[in-house]
Amino acid sequence: MRDVCIVGGGVAGLTASIFTARGGLDTLVVDGGESILARNASLENFPGFPDGVDARRHLRLTREQARTAGAEFELGRVIRAEPVTEGALEEGFVLETEGGEPLEARRVIAASWPTSDYLEPLDVGRMQRGSKHFVSVDEGGRTAVDGVYAAGRIADEPHQAVVAAGHGAKAALALLYDADVPFYQDWVVPEGYFTGRDREVPPGCEEIDDEERRRRDERARETMREAFGDPLDEEPTMHPSVDRD
Repeated sequence: MRDVCIVGGGVAGLTASIFTARGGLDTLVVDGGESILARNASLENFPGFPDGVDARRHLRLTREQARTAGAEFELGRVIRAEPVTEGALEEGFVLETEGGEPLEARRVIAASWPTSDYLEPLDVGRMQRGSKHFVSVDEGGRTAVDGVYAAGRIADEPHQAVVAAGHGAKAALALLYDADVPFYQDWVVPEGYFTGRDREVPPGCEEIDDEERRRRDERARETMREAFGDPLDEEPTMHPSVDRD
């Protein structure tokens, strides 16, 4: 049984997986194969990219970051989610996948826009608006069912990548706190930031010296040089209702 299963490999789900994996939880992302972000011709309002960035390249880098953090991936579509034992949510959940083996997890983050039918057996509080269904959550992304969270557009957040990323992180942090794992914040700080004040380094934080800081900076710059060295030969995904013939 996994600590957490995240349904959806878009910006919200990937960001959530980075935080839960870095927080020490055994994390699996079930990726349905397409993120809405891939429909962007150019992502131009995400912080850190002054002239924008190819949306598909951004997704690749975010997936790589999640894998580096320790998250694992499975390609597939979840079609049903229910408790392992009826009336005992603390025992976790089983996720039935289309053509695959059932998956078990202690906690679930739904980040799968626009699909949420698989949540019906859990009665999480779905709201219909037109042809879409949203999931009602509290300020931390918690649904009405203990152990089940929702992040991003499925939780009625605005349709913007940076908002989805932030909400995915917020839901992941709520999950970490609820899971009672030793965790303070995900910070990498200069050597002495805590210990220089006679404090222990809190769980989830890390102090590094200047040599290590420079080493990590060099590694990060090399990763970005390789990622942006050549044009990405991938076209945006068109909305399925558009006839391109």
